[in-house]
Amino acid sequence: MLSSNIPSPTITYSVRPRHLTINMKATLVLVLLACVLALAYGDLVCGTNYCKQHPCTTRLASTSCRSPSLYRPNHAGKCACCPACVTLLGEGAACKTYSKELGETPSAVCREPLKCLTGVCTKNMTEIEEHILRRRKQEVLLQNGLTKRDEEKKPLPEFMHRDSPLTELIEGSLHIRAIYHIFVVILLVLLCDTVIYDFVERGKQINIGTTSVIHGFGDIRRGAKIWLLELAIALAFYPGLRLYAGTRKFLVKFPAALKIWSIMGMLGVAVLEVTVIAIPTWDLGKKKLALASSVAVTCEMFRFAMKIHAAAVACAPRCRDDLAKLPTFKHYIYFLFAPTLVYRDEYPRKIRWGFVLFHFLEVAAIIFYNSFLWERFILPYWSDYGKEPKVEAGTVVRGMFACVLPGVISFLCGFYCLLHAWHNAFAEMLTFGDRLFYEEWWTTSQFSRYYRAWNRVVHSWLRDHIYRPLSPRAGRALSTLAVFAVSAVAHEVILSLSFGFFYPVLMMEFGGLGLLMLPLTASTGRRFPSFLNLLMWLSFFIGNGLLWSLYPMEFFARKNCPPSPNDSFFIPKSWSCPEIVLKPNWSFQNPFNIIY
Repeated sequence: MLSSNIPSPTITYSVRPRHLTINMKATLVLVLLACVLALAYGDLVCGTNYCKQHPCTTRLASTSCRSPSLYRPNHAGKCACCPACVTLLGEGAACKTYSKELGETPSAVCREPLKCLTGVCTKNMTEIEEHILRRRKQEVLLQNGLTKRDEEKKPLPEFMHRDSPLTELIEGSLHIRAIYHIFVVILLVLLCDTVIYDFVERGKQINIGTTSVIHGFGDIRRGAKIWLLELAIALAFYPGLRLYAGTRKFLVKFPAALKIWSIMGMLGVAVLEVTVIAIPTWDLGKKKLALASSVAVTCEMFRFAMKIHAAAVACAPRCRDDLAKLPTFKHYIYFLFAPTLVYRDEYPRKIRWGFVLFHFLEVAAIIFYNSFLWERFILPYWSDYGKEPKVEAGTVVRGMFACVLPGVISFLCGFYCLLHAWHNAFAEMLTFGDRLFYEEWWTTSQFSRYYRAWNRVVHSWLRDHIYRPLSPRAGRALSTLAVFAVSAVAHEVILSLSFGFFYPVLMMEFGGLGLLMLPLTASTGRRFPSFLNLLMWLSFFIGNGLLWSLYPMEFFARKNCPPSPNDSFFIPKSWSCPEIVLKPNWSFQNPFNIIY
């Protein structure tokens, strides 16, 4: 039974006066404005005389380029004023678009007259050919999640040597690198602000954010035991696979027994998947674990369950084919830790050991970054929530708006920490060459594109194991609904087990409003891309502000409010304690009624 009356360790936070927090909030606003100005500043449009007015100081001999690279006198630097060695790509090769105005210098470009369209070097089509191609795409029928004409095309390999988009942007664009440095400076400023304020106010008692980190990852030994249990269940799949395949060979001559054995094999996989989710859920429901440790454990249990399912689906045809070889235990171990949820025997390999330590340092820095945001912008507004029986509505509204900016910064930092730094670090250690864990979701104007580009690792699993098997039988609409339902429930289970209460705010935002935005932005996103991208970012700001307000309100209401017989894991405590009231002398005056 899940219980909400579990005693939690007492955590004492040092909360500064609110006006100092507001000053820091204003500083973050100015810094974000500086990021925007950094993109807009400078001569981004290259004129015909730009290279003459700004001659290149870099010298490169034409004989220094080694095959297959070729010498180009005008390719590198801003507005392509400097020479460089370039590899020319053929038709069908993977490519990346770049901006010479921003000084981006790719080492490989499409051979003329090819152009980089949708990430592939293709021939330059006329307007008539483009119109015919668009009409054909509209006329084809969907079969099993794919079009008929997709079978005639030569598909791109699912895994190839690719860097993450942010890696290419930071390394290839000085402007993006400057914005990255600005966020690093924000972290340093917050660190200095914390150290100097604590030194002046309390002398020796200096808090650099370690309090939230230590308590967030508390009881790490119990968390490690749960993770090892999850790993053991995942490892049990491989001997079960060998046993199933070996027994199946002896039952080929007995169709009835073979059918029963196949059903038992499917049930065995289902039992492993349910077990790897059920046991940690039961343990965390019985006794609450620290927030960050619980998030890690619950994310891992879903990851192992998806890994088991992907490996089972990939190996099922091999068990029916006597000539096909099953993967080795080494292949399966590599897949368990590789940053992908799609099973293959071999993946493209690539290694740059210098980045491993760098990315792990980024992960640690972002953890402290979020700790600063929590202690300096969230706690001053919500740490006392529930200590008084009544709270003014103006205080709640002001606190919710104050959480918008730190909420979206935490959202961006969480994306960078998990999908970029963490995944790239493990990819480096495992020599996993395909680093396209996400795509450029921040430029999209359609929510369907955003959901596909935000997390390609999970999206690929949902596409291959839920959407495509269901779409021929249930149709695209129900298949999409099933994908959103599974994803929304998984996210809510992680949050509920981590916080210790059920409060489906994220489920409503993601599975409700997010699903509704799919048809609303399908056509309007193509017609008005800039405006829809603006609305998408507005929804990110509002949505994350609500998440960083409602969850802390519920957390501290359960901590500060007196116990009640009606307390429940599933009923929000903040709805009844404290009571939100208006000021006694509150009255509404129309701001537009200026003539009396």
